[in-house]
Amino acid sequence: MTEPLVPPEETPPAEGSISSAHQERADGGIWEHPMVWVGLVVVGALLIALLFLFRVASL
Repeated sequence: MTEPLVPPEETPPAEGSISSAHQERADGGIWEHPMVWVGLVVVGALLIALLFLFRVASL
């Protein structure tokens, strides 16, 4: 009897293992730390706002 094929994302059952295969969490990539990106957007928006405020104040 042949063993059934296991999809690449899953762990094949091991002899004597008591747990079932689990899905591995995907790597978050650049979205792993979204507060970094939110911080960059907020800092950029504040810099643009300050630019306009200084231009209005210099008139």
